[in-house]
Amino acid sequence: FRHINLIAMSLTPFTVQQLIPQEEKLEVGRKKSELFIGIPRETSFQERRICLTPDAVHSLVAHGHRVMMESGAGISAGYQDEEYSEAGAELTADTSKVFKCPIILKVEPPTMSEIAMMNTESTLISALQIKTRKKEYFEALAGKKITALAFEYIKDVDGSYPAVKTLSELAGTASILIASELMINGDFGKGLLFGNITGVPPTDVVILGAGTVGEFAAKTALGLGANVKVFDNSITKLRRLQNNLNQCIFTSTIQPKILLKALRRCDVAIGAMRGKDRCPVIVTETMVEHMKRGAVIVDVSIDTGGCFETSEITTHERPTFVKHNVIHYCVPNIPSRYAKSASMSISNILSPSLIGIAEDGGLESSIRMHPGLKNGVYLYHGILTNKAIGDWFSLAHQDINLIVF
Repeated sequence: FRHINLIAMSLTPFTVQQLIPQEEKLEVGRKKSELFIGIPRETSFQERRICLTPDAVHSLVAHGHRVMMESGAGISAGYQDEEYSEAGAELTADTSKVFKCPIILKVEPPTMSEIAMMNTESTLISALQIKTRKKEYFEALAGKKITALAFEYIKDVDGSYPAVKTLSELAGTASILIASELMINGDFGKGLLFGNITGVPPTDVVILGAGTVGEFAAKTALGLGANVKVFDNSITKLRRLQNNLNQCIFTSTIQPKILLKALRRCDVAIGAMRGKDRCPVIVTETMVEHMKRGAVIVDVSIDTGGCFETSEITTHERPTFVKHNVIHYCVPNIPSRYAKSASMSISNILSPSLIGIAEDGGLESSIRMHPGLKNGVYLYHGILTNKAIGDWFSLAHQDINLIVF
């Protein structure tokens, strides 16, 4: 016994604690959260989309969640109030009542007056559009300790940005359809059918940029039988485009002489370039002067400044102007022109995300569990967590990984 006592005395308290039977630690089950979502009517200029379709609302209500909508919120996107009420949404004409909901869902960022209607500690899910924001916007949200997510920053499991990609697909396809309409314009158009008819030369299309917009513009143009030439300074993007199209087309890096030659022959030019801050100007005014009379320019890049030197912002109501005998279409937010299709695309992304947030036990738990969702958070209980925004507006910010872990 003396020998046993000596061994026990030599053991540290921690070692003794290890020898004592311990309680088994089991995972605590996540409790499902019930969401109360408010969808106000969009008031921003030219914005016709809505975040959730009636089918998406029906799915959320079926999962035990509440959705309150402002009357007429879906009309511009082609959805009537009756469709939403039949899906289980609560409709009201009181805008302030909608903004009192714990979760606010919008396409465009809220205005300052709309932020004033929101409750403290609410959650906002909308686009951010950093280049159109002002410092006061973030200060107002921070003052109300809002948790804000930008859906264009939310990442998928493969690291892509689903909202940006799906809207870029729509913009690329739409750019060709818009060009085909403008080519038959009775006032100044060339009266050409966008396609390849027996005995008639096919339409020549030049696309600047080999990203998602450029890829879907090329797919649509090729589907209509056009000759397509794509320019981009990234060989990797051009190679990926060739592989995705599964057919050989003319591709080139951006060299002024080759580009000018292509522009002089083309019927349609699509601007689909991107830049870090502002889209680079690829086509000079002199190059535009050498284009055919009645040729069409659709500058999808106008959202970030435009890649044609002659581009000027236009509206959906007055979408075109003629300069150097060339028709220019320079409307920002092209997806809003196809409001119903764009609304379906956004709804397809947000609806599963909202159901997933509820299944995870609420936004707090879901942010911890999903890095892609966490990437979309730019304000967490009023604390700015996005470095790009902090640097852009000279605002103090913190790393979200040091707050949420």
